[in-house]
Amino acid sequence: MDFLQWLFEARIPVGNGSLLLREVVGNVFGLLSAFGGMRRRVWAWPVGIIGNVLLLTVFLGSLFGAASAANLLGQAGRQVMFIAVSIYGWRRWRASRDHGGQAVEPRWAGTRARIGMVSFMIVGTFALTPLFRVLGSYEPVWADAWTFVGSLLATYGMAKGWVEFWLVWVAVDIVGVPLLFSAGYYASAFMYVFYGAFTLVGFFVWARAQRTGKPSVETLLPDPMLR
Repeated sequence: MDFLQWLFEARIPVGNGSLLLREVVGNVFGLLSAFGGMRRRVWAWPVGIIGNVLLLTVFLGSLFGAASAANLLGQAGRQVMFIAVSIYGWRRWRASRDHGGQAVEPRWAGTRARIGMVSFMIVGTFALTPLFRVLGSYEPVWADAWTFVGSLLATYGMAKGWVEFWLVWVAVDIVGVPLLFSAGYYASAFMYVFYGAFTLVGFFVWARAQRTGKPSVETLLPDPMLR
C-alpha cells in the first residue's frame, strides 16, 4: 500500500511546476510499446498494457486524488480500449508466430479499407462528441472524441498489420498535442510530439518491410524500461 500511495502521489519537479510520476512512467511504457510495434515484437502489446493502466488513472484525475485535474474521458476511455484491443493484437501476433510465421506481415489496407477508416474517424467523432460533452469531458470535446476514435482505429490497424495505421496515429497526434497542452497534461503532450515524429519513421519502416519481408520476430519480454 505504501508503494501504491507513493506511485499515485509522486511528482517530478519541472521549473515552477511538477509532473505526475505515473504520467511520465505510463508514457515511457507507451513509447517502448510503439518501438516494439515498429520492430514487430510481440512484447510490444503487454508492455503497452502496463502503460495504459497507469495513464487511465492519470486522465481520470479527479477520481484519483486530484480534484482540480481535467477529466479527459476520451483519453481515459481509449486506455480501456487499448487494453481490450491489445489483448486481441497480442493473441493474434502470438498465434501467427506459433504457426511458424512472423508476428505480423505488414500489408497495405487497400482502397476499400482506407475509405472505411476515414469514414470511421469522421462518423465516430461526430457520434461520440455529444456523449463526451454530457459526461463532462474537457473542451474542445470533439478533439477528445477524435483522439479516442483514432486511437481505436490505429490500434486495430496495428493488430491487422495495416501499414496505414501509422498515419492514423499522425492524425491523432495533430489534434491530441494541443488538447493535452491546454488540459495541463504536459508529460503526455510532449510524448505525443516525439511520438508524432516516431510514427512517421514507423510508417516508412513498415512500408519497406511490406516490400522486402522481415525475419521471424522475437517473443521474449525486454529488460524493464520503455513504448
